[in-house]
Amino acid sequence: MSIIRSERTAAGLLLGAAALGLLLANTAAGPALLDLQHATIGIGGLRMSVGHWISDGLLAIFFFIVAVELKHELVAGELNSVKKAVHPAIAAVAGVIVPAGIYLAFTAGSGLEQGWPIPTATDIAFALGVLAVFGRGLPNRLRVFLLALAVLDDLIAIVIIAVFFTTDPNLVELVLAAVAVAAFGLLSRLLKGRMRVPVGVLMVLVACLAWWLVWDSGVHATIAGVALGLVMARRPAGRVTHAIEPWSNGLILPLFAFSAALVAIPQVSPSQLQPAFWGILVALPVGKVIGITLGGWLGSFTRSKAERAKIPLFGLVTIGVLGGIGFTVSLLMNELAFAGDELVRAEGTLAVLLGSAVSIVAAGFCVTVLARRYRAQHPHRQPQPSRQP
Repeated sequence: MSIIRSERTAAGLLLGAAALGLLLANTAAGPALLDLQHATIGIGGLRMSVGHWISDGLLAIFFFIVAVELKHELVAGELNSVKKAVHPAIAAVAGVIVPAGIYLAFTAGSGLEQGWPIPTATDIAFALGVLAVFGRGLPNRLRVFLLALAVLDDLIAIVIIAVFFTTDPNLVELVLAAVAVAAFGLLSRLLKGRMRVPVGVLMVLVACLAWWLVWDSGVHATIAGVALGLVMARRPAGRVTHAIEPWSNGLILPLFAFSAALVAIPQVSPSQLQPAFWGILVALPVGKVIGITLGGWLGSFTRSKAERAKIPLFGLVTIGVLGGIGFTVSLLMNELAFAGDELVRAEGTLAVLLGSAVSIVAAGFCVTVLARRYRAQHPHRQPQPSRQP
């Protein structure tokens, strides 16, 4: 299982699954796979398509892991004080505003403005994977800054999903969901000794109830995963995420990437592509690097001169390029924003994949150059042995 925990492996599986989905969707097997994706499966009184079971159900587990990591960073990590958080926070906010602005500039007056959140997301697993593959010898502070920025980026994405992709929520069910989430948090503090198994089983049932209530309320069900991750006691949460991380990296995220990328490439000329396609394609690789670099530079003035020197301008540019790798959350945003327009949704998916691919190539180059510069400037510092297999 250790190899599946690797950031490199997770990134490779995610990319491979997306490429396979896109490839198969445009072969003779495509129609059958699309039919399977839209096939309805019922569990009890709950009926959803296979695609929605993946994006609404399984992906909630991924967001649970994200929330646990976010809580750790806020309580004991790189975001546990205002002084630590303000620099990556400014970079993260600018890294959302600039791509959204670029997207809106492309889509103004087209009726597709609702897709502005799509290019604002960063795929934390993929970005860290690229850094691990190409960044041999880089100081850990760059990874820490990228992690802090990406975690804040995820927090912004969670808020966007909860606020902008919720219509007429059922407040009664949301209150009941909050009660279930609170009960889950209290039960997590009883996971000790002989009580561990019965309490664990009860927690799973309560978590499923909370997920169903959130889903049925009209709020996107992944928010339930976020809430459960935030309220769970830290130590058991760490053990649980350690246990399910291989399943998230090796099954859930690749399965979602495969399902989301399962689109037939529109047989149109570039001039016939929707403004949303061009907005996403440009905003992800270009908007992210401009926003994060500018925000990171402005935010650096909140630190001392010595601390500012630890992350040079090219380091901020490199982190900005890594931030343009949208993938998981961008694909989810695309599904939510254009749920009622299959053509635009398909073009949006292609734009996310292409924009992220451009960012991956550019990030690989930038990280390699930065790592070489650092090794040349610090020849006496031997790179730390990689923890990755």
